[in-house]
Amino acid sequence: MNKLLFLGAVTASLALPSISFGHGGTYRGPGDTTPPSGGGGGGGGGPTTPGPAGPGVPGPSGPSTPGAVTPGAPAGGPAGPAKPRTGGGDTGPDLSVWQFWWGFNKEPYLNLKSHLGSAVQTGSDEHYLGRGENSQVKDTLRVSEEKIRQVIVPQLLAGLDPNKENSNDVQSSCMIALAKIGDAKGEDGKSAFGAEIKKFLTSSSQELSETAAVALGILANRENIELLSAVLLDDQAKMRALGVQQNGSVNVRTRAFAAYGLGLIGFKASNDDRLAINATLRKVLDVEGKSMAQRDIQVACLTAIGLSPIDIVAEEAATEDIKKIKAPAGMASRQDQLRYLLSYYQDEGNNFLIRAHAPTAMGRLLSTGDIPAEFAFRNVISSALMDSLSKDSRDQDAMKQSCALALGAIGDCDEDPTDKAIRAALMQVKDDLADQQVRNFALIGLGQASGRPGIGAGDAIYGVNTKEKKENSRTFLMGELGKGKSNVKPWSGVAIAVMERSLDDARQASSSEAKLALRSELSSSKTPEDVGAFSIACGIVKDTGAADALKGHLEKVRENEARGYTAIGLGLMNEQSAIPQIQEIVRKSKYNADLLKSTAISLGLLGDKDLVPELVDMLKTSSSLASQAAISSALGFIGDSRSVEPLIELMNNTEVTDLARAFGAVALGIIADKESLPWNSKIGVNSNYRANTPSLTDSKGGILDIL
Repeated sequence: MNKLLFLGAVTASLALPSISFGHGGTYRGPGDTTPPSGGGGGGGGGPTTPGPAGPGVPGPSGPSTPGAVTPGAPAGGPAGPAKPRTGGGDTGPDLSVWQFWWGFNKEPYLNLKSHLGSAVQTGSDEHYLGRGENSQVKDTLRVSEEKIRQVIVPQLLAGLDPNKENSNDVQSSCMIALAKIGDAKGEDGKSAFGAEIKKFLTSSSQELSETAAVALGILANRENIELLSAVLLDDQAKMRALGVQQNGSVNVRTRAFAAYGLGLIGFKASNDDRLAINATLRKVLDVEGKSMAQRDIQVACLTAIGLSPIDIVAEEAATEDIKKIKAPAGMASRQDQLRYLLSYYQDEGNNFLIRAHAPTAMGRLLSTGDIPAEFAFRNVISSALMDSLSKDSRDQDAMKQSCALALGAIGDCDEDPTDKAIRAALMQVKDDLADQQVRNFALIGLGQASGRPGIGAGDAIYGVNTKEKKENSRTFLMGELGKGKSNVKPWSGVAIAVMERSLDDARQASSSEAKLALRSELSSSKTPEDVGAFSIACGIVKDTGAADALKGHLEKVRENEARGYTAIGLGLMNEQSAIPQIQEIVRKSKYNADLLKSTAISLGLLGDKDLVPELVDMLKTSSSLASQAAISSALGFIGDSRSVEPLIELMNNTEVTDLARAFGAVALGIIADKESLPWNSKIGVNSNYRANTPSLTDSKGGILDIL
């Protein structure tokens, strides 16, 4: 399904994919960002990994010349299908723009599934009775479990049958869709979906084999742990014993996808299963991972460890001396995981672009909600990460970027000495470090930590209440918003929004002054980038007082990316009065995939489904592949049982392209997804996309490029 990667709205000038579809595709939002593979850099060599068929013949490839990690840029307005961008070099787009961060971190804020469960219908009594407390309104149009099992599932299973379907695009889309739905196990306790999906593990198509590996992870059935472990280890004897006949070595990408799959299972697994998963991941890192020319597998293993937290051993006392911490003999506790990751991070023999993923994993292991107030390892890890952000640190910028994000995940807003130090370190980055991306991530990290009430010493939100200006996070961020350089303002605004929204969600006192400042910036915004950033910021904090300014921008701004963010901002604040205006834009955006999809997301957030019949008619009459793709995905985002039959019709229509048929399966998977958030948001949120690998996110389809 790699061909779907390059379909959709792109910037005419840069020809970058804005809607990226591979193995089921992805859509990150207006100006969708899908970084292609980065170069290597540092010990261990840099990657070009084998992947799905693209411009060249798929197959193993050797290491490339080490170079800079170069994600692609956010795209803007539509320009039709584009050729793939391979990335690399030093002449790429500006990587420091805020759109990248939003693209990988938006899902918890959108949380579309929570809006699909109940909806206000335009023109109904509920629509006129207020601003839309959607949870109080029963949505009778949501697809039922019965329809999912009796109508959607049989169609998707038929898409996997080689006697009925021979399109890689359709088959890969059906695998992901079925995995997202999840199956009811048979009388023998085994997964019917898993049995069908694992047949593709040894497909001659690289696309299908790697899709099968991650789909087994998305299913999250413990019975797949042994098989995915065998795939990751390239243990062909074990694979054969488990009914999978592998001829030749398992491809690097498939192995990396298997590691991610293990992490996805580990996210929900029992402690015993997590112990087994971690043992496999470490075995790869400690043995084969030391000499691999490509970074994909090692990065996937580190990521998977962070997704598979082992229980904390309460009676264990951690040493406070960072220098004395060594990799443990085995990983039997959360403390052991942290010891191992910290040792890996500090080992200069490891490629710095791999080491950069260790802080992310440590941040996740320390933000699971079960960390005791007096957990010594939290202090130890935080101290090590702050050392990396110090003025005298010799660590690479990619490592520092990850540390800033990880500290934002670990820290909170109370008076605990460690948390005060974390916030101070993130504020100090502005003066001590030159890399703009570290500075930007530090702003976001500060917003995250300062919006999280602490459970330690003193005032739970000391960091925003203190009269000491040098210690007050809100004062610092407001200063950056008011006096910072133009390229810093959007980041400051989003960071403030993240902080104030978190305080609101925690039922703590947020700042009306800060929200008014965001509204003022929105009203005075002149550039499309600023309009987009402050539209999202006002949406995140649900500032309904900014609705008129947002609707004004939606009417007057011509740049499609900014209009898309404006529509989403209105959706985030649940501004019901904007529904007719947004509906009209949808009607006029049949051939504008970016704008159509972002406005469809807005309608999904607003709980409005009145436009579904019109979208269905548009789908039936459309002859353009780009239009079919956009409309199908829009139907998926809105979520409505009336969409199911037209999407199935599209899948079965042999007169349209295989790509168009695959979009039907993609949309069905979105509608029937069992999880509240997209499965790969577990990997994308707080990830350092600047330390990218091809199997993480890439124009050929990484783990984050799957919808």
